[in-house]
Amino acid sequence: MQPFDPRSWALRLERRAQPSATMRIASSPLAALAMLITGFLVLGALGKNALAAFNVFFVEPVSSLYGIGELLLKATPLMLCALGLAPGYRANVWNIGAEGQLTIGAIAGGGVGLFYGTVLGAWALPAMLTAAVLGGMAWAAIPAFLRSHFRTSEIFVSLMLVYIAQLFLSYLVHGPWRDPAGQNFPQTQSLPDNALIPVLFEGARVNLGFVFGLVLAAVSWWFGTVTAAGYRMRVGGLAPAAAAYAGISQRANIWLAMLIGGATAGLAGICEVAGPIGLLQPVISPGYGYAAIIVAFVGRLHPLGIVLASLLMSALYLGGESAQLELQLPSSVSGLFQGALLFFLLAAELFINFRLRRVRPARAAVARSA
Repeated sequence: MQPFDPRSWALRLERRAQPSATMRIASSPLAALAMLITGFLVLGALGKNALAAFNVFFVEPVSSLYGIGELLLKATPLMLCALGLAPGYRANVWNIGAEGQLTIGAIAGGGVGLFYGTVLGAWALPAMLTAAVLGGMAWAAIPAFLRSHFRTSEIFVSLMLVYIAQLFLSYLVHGPWRDPAGQNFPQTQSLPDNALIPVLFEGARVNLGFVFGLVLAAVSWWFGTVTAAGYRMRVGGLAPAAAAYAGISQRANIWLAMLIGGATAGLAGICEVAGPIGLLQPVISPGYGYAAIIVAFVGRLHPLGIVLASLLMSALYLGGESAQLELQLPSSVSGLFQGALLFFLLAAELFINFRLRRVRPARAAVARSA
């Protein structure tokens, strides 16, 4: 019997001749499965019954009509933001500031509802939606202008604008927009009834915003597969040199990508303010704009994948809230699952273009010497 030679198990990462279609499809499900296994182990390490904890985390929150409505409600802003970010990511335009654009959209649309909602009557809600979309686009136009004219990084600019938007919201609800009858709480007056987004069915809080998300998913598919602008954005992301040679304007792609992302993020913001919240307060979003980045990539930047990924991420939010109440786990447990999902997704993405190959001892020695 020959002794075990560890060199016989040498592995080498090598580039595939062509990207793997199988791994392209399987990367997101594999990342989700690895996240669940990691969560199972972590919960066990924390001294919890892992099976019971998983029941609390993933089953109980959606075991009723109200719970299903909450799942769809939390999926709505994630879906809207991610669908707007995806075209830009395909074009290599990295909008990281959806959280700030969501906040500005909430301020713009919420302001219209607060000060003109009663006067506008039936037109209040359309006016609020329009103002929110325009507000998000205006906030996204700042990094678009700086990137297209001064070649600044849209990543850093859009991210820094998040904090400015949040501080501006805090100033408004602590100062000029604060409800004088609100017992000094930092919030505005409640929106009038005609300025609220209708719920879809009784017994749940999910509203028409979820329908907006589904319609937007269909429009996003049409834009990416049928329109010339969608084609130019794909080419600009996949082959920038070829796009420049063909006369495709990178500046136009930057503006279009940022404005689309800002518009959908602004819409997500007003769907929160005119939906479950019903007013403006210091915190509109628990991080939907950041989580939407994960949703976009888990969904492979495809509209249908984004819809499914937003439901998964929504389940993590709901599960985290349930785990805090029933298992006394910290609120960061949701962030743990989200971070693990992104980590495993990035790891799985590697194997679309690379594969592990077993190397013979002689070849392994040559590889090490090289």
